[in-house]
Amino acid sequence: MIPTTGTPASPPSPADLSVKPVLTGSRVLLRPFAEGDVPAMLDALRDPEVLRLTGSASEEFDEAATRAWYLSRNAQADRVDLAVVDRETGACVGEVVLNDWDPANRSCNFRTLLGPAGRNRGLGTEACRLIVAYAFEQLGLNRVSLGVYDFNPRARRAYEKAGFVAEGTEREALWADGRWVDSTLMSVLAREWAVHRGGMSGADIPTGTP
Repeated sequence: MIPTTGTPASPPSPADLSVKPVLTGSRVLLRPFAEGDVPAMLDALRDPEVLRLTGSASEEFDEAATRAWYLSRNAQADRVDLAVVDRETGACVGEVVLNDWDPANRSCNFRTLLGPAGRNRGLGTEACRLIVAYAFEQLGLNRVSLGVYDFNPRARRAYEKAGFVAEGTEREALWADGRWVDSTLMSVLAREWAVHRGGMSGADIPTGTP
């Protein structure tokens, strides 16, 4: 179970990112990737909106390499990659990732993507809260950060709901749609999370098992 309150001043032991948890919310289930999820992820990564919002529209898509990537995620000891499953349908609709782990400073980066079947129903907001709760309350991290392009206000609102705060701008970080686009740097700290817990309360408090 993920604790309902508080964040330790220091982790009881070094964060173990080799463990891939199962995190259950009211709308989504986050779990390790299975082979059956690969087609859904391939479809999501072909979606023009996903490619645009992640700044990947100009990159070549290698299906074989992408398939191998997802099938290798559960063996990674320095990051956590989880499938986002819509509890209503049982289908994989995207992913959440904790990467760029800095053990000495107890920090990591967060990123996510959802295919068309996972958008506009609050699934992304809940998935974000679940994985950030795990980062602070189970892994004992102090800081989780991310970057969001300025043409993606929907994602920024979801991050703000989970407690992320804007802290700077990477000016003209991406060339897209014939123009330069800024990226906003955002983060949430353990001491902030201990107060607001990303807006979760009652039935929204996640449960998790390793």
